[in-house]
Amino acid sequence: MPLSISATLSLLKDVQVDAIIGPQKSAQSTFVIGLGNRTNVPIISFSATSPSIYPQTPYFVQSTITDEAQVGPIAAIVKYFRRTQVILIHEESDYGNDIYPYLMNALQDVNARVSYRSIIPVAATDDFMLQELYKMKTMQISVFVVHISSSLASKLFLKVKEAGMMTEGYAWIVTSGVMDLLFSLDSHVIEAMEGVLGVKPMIPNSQKLSSTAKRWKKKFIQDNHGFPQAEFGLYGIWAYNAMWALAMAAERVQFKEQISSLQNTSTNLFDVEISKTGPSLQQALSEVTFQGLDGEFRLVNGKLESSYFQILNVIGKGEREVGIWTPDDGILSERDVNITSSSSKMLKNIVFPGDSIVVPFKKLRVGVPLAAGFIEFVKVGKDPQTNASKVSGFYIDMFNAVMAALPYVVPYEYVPFETFNGSSRSYDEMLSQVYLQKYDAAVGDFTVTTKRLNYVDFTLPFAPGGITMIVKIEDKNIWFFLEPFQTSLWLTTMALFIFTGVVVWILEHRLNNAYRGPPAQHAGMILYFPFMSVVYAQREIIVSNLARLVVVVWMFVVLILNSTYTANLSARLTSESLRPGMPQHDYVGCRKGSFIVNFLQEQGFDKSKIMTYDSVMDVDEDLSKGSKKGGISGFYTVKPNANLFLSKFPNKYRTIGKTISTEGFGFAFQKGSPLVADVSRAVIKLTENHRLSEIEERWMNNKLNNGPDSFKKATLTNFAALFGITGGITTICLLVFMAAFLYKNRDFVQRIISNSSETSWSKARAICKHFDQRDPDSFRSSKYQEEDGSPNKTGNPRSSTVVPVSTMDSNDENGDISPKSEHALVPNHQIRSTDHLDIITNV
Repeated sequence: MPLSISATLSLLKDVQVDAIIGPQKSAQSTFVIGLGNRTNVPIISFSATSPSIYPQTPYFVQSTITDEAQVGPIAAIVKYFRRTQVILIHEESDYGNDIYPYLMNALQDVNARVSYRSIIPVAATDDFMLQELYKMKTMQISVFVVHISSSLASKLFLKVKEAGMMTEGYAWIVTSGVMDLLFSLDSHVIEAMEGVLGVKPMIPNSQKLSSTAKRWKKKFIQDNHGFPQAEFGLYGIWAYNAMWALAMAAERVQFKEQISSLQNTSTNLFDVEISKTGPSLQQALSEVTFQGLDGEFRLVNGKLESSYFQILNVIGKGEREVGIWTPDDGILSERDVNITSSSSKMLKNIVFPGDSIVVPFKKLRVGVPLAAGFIEFVKVGKDPQTNASKVSGFYIDMFNAVMAALPYVVPYEYVPFETFNGSSRSYDEMLSQVYLQKYDAAVGDFTVTTKRLNYVDFTLPFAPGGITMIVKIEDKNIWFFLEPFQTSLWLTTMALFIFTGVVVWILEHRLNNAYRGPPAQHAGMILYFPFMSVVYAQREIIVSNLARLVVVVWMFVVLILNSTYTANLSARLTSESLRPGMPQHDYVGCRKGSFIVNFLQEQGFDKSKIMTYDSVMDVDEDLSKGSKKGGISGFYTVKPNANLFLSKFPNKYRTIGKTISTEGFGFAFQKGSPLVADVSRAVIKLTENHRLSEIEERWMNNKLNNGPDSFKKATLTNFAALFGITGGITTICLLVFMAAFLYKNRDFVQRIISNSSETSWSKARAICKHFDQRDPDSFRSSKYQEEDGSPNKTGNPRSSTVVPVSTMDSNDENGDISPKSEHALVPNHQIRSTDHLDIITNV
């Protein structure tokens, strides 16, 4: 039987006490409280702080502040550090276990949680502690809350320092059970705790407290020669107040009622008399109020009310106050401060482990792929001087911007993923290393998939996803514009063109002067009219009803032919962009280590037909060859990579088929990482303020969002034959006309050229001036038409004016027409100021 239990029984049975001060530990409380409840004897404890032992009986009084009260300031410190996850270390006892549910609730109120709970046995060995510490060291969490006894703390923190966890990047918070007894620890233990934060109830300074502490120290030294000097700490104050409260309650009751004078002759060890003064004494205790050493003493429901808490920092050989916490105002920099000031809400000059003044966060090891496909995304190089890895790229800048947008500083370093021979690992292998906690995070073009979510946590996507296929653009031959129609249809159409022209000429020849003239003009009109009708550009007036009927039917045929040709040609230019996919017997490719390998196998592609690539140039080479020549017919990749690839080869490749929806790219972190939520919020923030768009513009220059069109554009090469034909015919016609002109005016040209007194420039001007004069043959034709009264080619008779006209039967020495007195009708539009004609003023 434990000594405390036997002592309690002896006090109740033999001494027959009216009240008991104790027990000192929470583990002893349950049995002792049961005896007090059974005998109606008040049990008063000034050191059992476990919240679970209350309330069990009205005869138990906790003249102390329970551990439940200190979870508030602990949660406030975690919130102040802007951390969302902590590790709880507590001893395996009622004292250690009982705080857990209260701490969980308090952390939940500040959007934080206990990610790992380490339970340390009271008699734990050094090896057990080290093993547990090394396990926690591999975790990404850097804030530890320690709730253990001072004796166990003296062993634990020595092992914490041995494990290398009292360095920069860690934060340790201890509860009042350790902080109040810090003075009792050995100096080397306090030295190992340098930078630890702790909380304990705040005791206001007073003359009464100071004088009491001095008397107690003097008495303690007299009674304990050679014992290390002790402090009149928190438990001493609570013990003093408990004694005063009990004395005042006893004075009120005055023990008018006595316990039965009958001696207990029972042999049953637990058969104890019931106290008659206990109920009165318990009632008096609940009503006692007085000014204790730490302020007003008042019990509420059998325990002390919670008070303000000090936030202390272990520095040197002692502690220093860096702030206080109140239930109403939270963290304050100092007592009696103006809480309206923003600076009043900050802790003062905290020194963390490793003599750091920066809020601790473990330096993250961020893995990056050694080869991400495009150096624009991720580029890993070596510093020629230090041989250290240099990482840059679009995704790297994006990650840097996101981490900088966090409301707290997170140190990190980039570590390339590579095998022992220096080659790049697959993406799934990279992420598995994050799961195995070799890396804290990973940055790259990692697509969020269900399989990967089993072993890492992704942030919200920072780039769009989607799988698309890239194929080579097949060049068309120069006669591709003839492909919409079969040869038989082309021949039939040409025959119909000529036949329609002949029929219209026959029907109009006797009635329409536009269809009359020399034989050459007849042949031209026969071919000219039907071909011009294709573009609805003919201007000749049709006067025969039969011809009009033929033309109406012909125009309908032209409309159908034109529409069919246009639609067929358009379909041929765009149809390949809408192909559903690649034949499964062809070889296809994708990025090495990508999830697309599994995707293609699920689509029915044989594994032997799937080629994987690390280099963009290798993809270009094999796509250029094609599947039949040892290459691949198509390359499957995610949308951002496809757009960047097409921007590098804009006229060589294109995407076909629809884009298969997938999740986008996200930053990968360890499972349960506290950073995932905050980084996701930062991604949203930078997306809304267009910061990510600015980074994308700087690196990609709109290559990601504005990739090349999937539709093939018509090029000059496609129309080379057509343009060659029309250009050739035009040129030939021009050459024939110029040859005819020079031949017809050869005498004039020879005279100009043979004149040695003129310069070359004067000769050229003379020839051009002669070319600008009217052709006599064209003039006679116009005259004949006007006299005949036939309409012009626009269908409207031209008005005429009577002018004197030359007979035009001879030329002067300059080749001009010699005018003679003769009147004729000349169309108004042919009268020019440059003509050698005498205009008659009266008609």
